[in-house]
Amino acid sequence: MITYLTRILHKCVDDVSYMNMGSYVCCSGSRISAERYSAVAMILKTVSEESRLKLLCLLCQGEHCVGEMMTHLSMSQSLVSHHLRDLNDVGIVQSKKVGVKVFYSLTPYGRTLAKALFKIPDYKKLGGK
Repeated sequence: MITYLTRILHKCVDDVSYMNMGSYVCCSGSRISAERYSAVAMILKTVSEESRLKLLCLLCQGEHCVGEMMTHLSMSQSLVSHHLRDLNDVGIVQSKKVGVKVFYSLTPYGRTLAKALFKIPDYKKLGGK
């Protein structure tokens, strides 16, 4: 039995190693490049952190400075700034300086992404465990 399962596992691994994802059509109806997969993965890694999701939610309501975000989310200045930098690096937030304060807002891409993220249904309500 173990030998049989081992053979099946090796076959699966071999089959996967020969996959060329560039030859598959994605659910969007078009072929996706390896670079696009990497870009989407980077965005998902960035927004998968709970504090960043909270920042996105707050920024959906409009622009805020770091001090306001610290108060609303009970986070330190350095942590808010760190998360904003990460979100900025993938094009989700933008900043503008007004006097001595820096205000952050969602980019058009960030607003579209946030709306899509917050429409994801709770898997427990869909019969998940």
